[in-house]
Amino acid sequence: MQILVVEDDNRISNFLVKGLMECGYLVTLCKNAEDVLKQYINIEWDLIILDIMLADMDGVQLLQALRYKKVYTPVLMLSALNSVQDKISALDYGADDYLTKPFHFDELISRIRALTRRRQYEQLETPTAELQFGQLYINLEQYKVTLAGEPVELSPREYKLLIYLAENVGKTVTRIQILNAVWGITFENHTNVVDVYISYLRSKIEKGEKYIFTVKGVGYMFKG
Repeated sequence: MQILVVEDDNRISNFLVKGLMECGYLVTLCKNAEDVLKQYINIEWDLIILDIMLADMDGVQLLQALRYKKVYTPVLMLSALNSVQDKISALDYGADDYLTKPFHFDELISRIRALTRRRQYEQLETPTAELQFGQLYINLEQYKVTLAGEPVELSPREYKLLIYLAENVGKTVTRIQILNAVWGITFENHTNVVDVYISYLRSKIEKGEKYIFTVKGVGYMFKG
């Protein structure tokens, strides 16, 4: 579960990030609206937790910008404003839920589960047994990869990386998302292992046709 937290209060953001990660969520923290629109708007999030009181642009304005740019990720608004009109305004502008500060963490988790339940059900559907991108063919049942009819020898980690990228075709995935999905690591820790394995994979599957594209400053995108 990939969650983007947009919160500029250090005390609250630390509380949220620590608590959500302890619950098994992969969390990315962003402290201002400008960075959301520049760096994170093209990433496929499962949920955005958005504080309404941000320094550069308030949360409702950011929410409007996201919806205008056709970002339909579920958004949970956090706010110290608790009037009925404040809640109605946020919901009318595209928020999916509204939680007033201070709140119990268990209630936050319950609301997260409710907002993401449909996506979780979709992920339980039986995956496609075969994937094909140009001359690249992946058989998920037999764990085989071929390129122009010739077998491609991949290590288990390279294969897992390829599958993760291919299943997210057309979507930008961050290095942290890749680390979590392929290595089970929930923080970057200044490691370059993702870039190294991307290089390994490129050398094996890109024999004339390019599949893995670098998204500068963010991560990678697989295109078929």
